[in-house]
Amino acid sequence: MADSHVATFHLDGTTQILDRRTHAYRRDIADVALAGTLFAPHYAAPMLRQCRAPSAMMRNAADPRAEAVSQLLSGEQFAVLDLAAGWAWGYSVSDHYVGYVEANLLDAPTVATHVVAVREALIFSEPSIKSALRGSLPFGARVASCAEGSFFAIEGGYIHHRHVLPAHACTADPVAIAELFLGMPYLWGGRGERGIDCSGLVQVAMAAAGITLPRDTDQQRAFPCEDLPAEVALRRGDIIHFPGHVGLMVDEMRLIHANAHWMAVVIEPLSDVVARLAPNHDRPILARRRISL
Repeated sequence: MADSHVATFHLDGTTQILDRRTHAYRRDIADVALAGTLFAPHYAAPMLRQCRAPSAMMRNAADPRAEAVSQLLSGEQFAVLDLAAGWAWGYSVSDHYVGYVEANLLDAPTVATHVVAVREALIFSEPSIKSALRGSLPFGARVASCAEGSFFAIEGGYIHHRHVLPAHACTADPVAIAELFLGMPYLWGGRGERGIDCSGLVQVAMAAAGITLPRDTDQQRAFPCEDLPAEVALRRGDIIHFPGHVGLMVDEMRLIHANAHWMAVVIEPLSDVVARLAPNHDRPILARRRISL
């Protein structure tokens, strides 16, 4: 009689609930880094690419009409785990945020030498301010460049040396970076190319100061830093967390934030923001936090 024993497979250990925003897994595939954490029919090793356009929206599905979840800026790297039907699925290397990006907006990675340090850096066709414009790059875009007089030659043109800094330069004042975006339209998922959202503004500003924050407001609230008691006076750079919202203090009284109320980045009294939220929230302010730079 033939042996009727059938081998079985099971996973041992405590079940973990993984945040899909920062852990790349689907029903059919998962990041190979998760192989010891969860079972998937297939594991994929990341293939590094970078954004070749001024920006690329990351979406929650492989559809241009799907909800935006974040935004890659030019030169930022994206770890591709799957390519199908013109879409790349994976995560942004800087914050490990998971999403879909149109594959034609990605290219082979290069080593950045400089980063755009103004709200918008113009790309000229020649190393001259009188030459034709070819486009622009947003704050935080990373470029590989070589100097030509007062310009840096990049792929596709030239940018003025006053619009960039060395790639690893840091600022001591993230609020000054946030202030560059005053008046920029509010854009859900945006990080500074044509629009920006509240957590994107805080993330980009802090990144310029060398602090790598997570992408979303709740994730930023969980980032380890100093919680401020109510009796401690606020100061420039303190982070204020609201229900589903976040902003930076400009000084003891005023907040800079990207918000859907004004549909723009604005500076206004913190008390005004609290007054708007109070009718719908028992705790308009969830946390007052300070990051030591």
